[in-house]
Amino acid sequence: MLKLGMAFFHVIIPAAGTGSRMAQLANTVVPKQYLPLAGKPMISHTLQVFFNHPRIASILLALSPDDGFWRTLPQEPTSKLKLHYTGGASRSETVLNTLRAIDVAEDDWILVHDAARPGLTHALLDNLLNALEHDAVGGLLALPLADTLKQADSANRTEKTIARVNLWQAQTPQMFRYGTLKNALESFKGNATDEAEAIEAIGLQPVLVQGELRNLKVTYPQDLELLEAFFNKGKT
Repeated sequence: MLKLGMAFFHVIIPAAGTGSRMAQLANTVVPKQYLPLAGKPMISHTLQVFFNHPRIASILLALSPDDGFWRTLPQEPTSKLKLHYTGGASRSETVLNTLRAIDVAEDDWILVHDAARPGLTHALLDNLLNALEHDAVGGLLALPLADTLKQADSANRTEKTIARVNLWQAQTPQMFRYGTLKNALESFKGNATDEAEAIEAIGLQPVLVQGELRNLKVTYPQDLELLEAFFNKGKT
């Protein structure tokens, strides 16, 4: 069940950040991936969808070397979950450090998913895998923009309206072959905002697979409230 053709699916979850914006707004020192959501730490929901999915071979949790949360928890040797204390100064550095630390085939698929994006569902994950498993490049979940975009000046006054046609908001997972992703991140100048940007920089065009609003990234306290509503709706 884990293997399709000759390639496995591995998930990297960068969880080395502190979520400084969220910490300031919520007045907490707890990294946002460990904030409570529906009775569990947020990261528990993020991990669970991959634990329960039969097509995922391994879950590679990329942590800060200073993270003490997981060191006290027992780890089963046969578990899908593998801990890597490979956190760097940026998301792209953390992902690249983790790619360098693992032993997988060049053509295995790597799915990179945000630790603070706990609303991913099995259906969305299936859509991504089905859409990309035979693609030459790979791609990512994303949402077509629905709102009008404004470009502001330094005083927060509008300078112009940007047409939203063909504009999408990137989500995760972002899914690319191990060798391609590693090469893209190693050759990227500066810090890529996401994996797709690094892939684009080497001349490839990732596929956009439509996601859903519930797969939002928690950035503000109200995002947690919205996700609570999605989770509670699923229980009714």
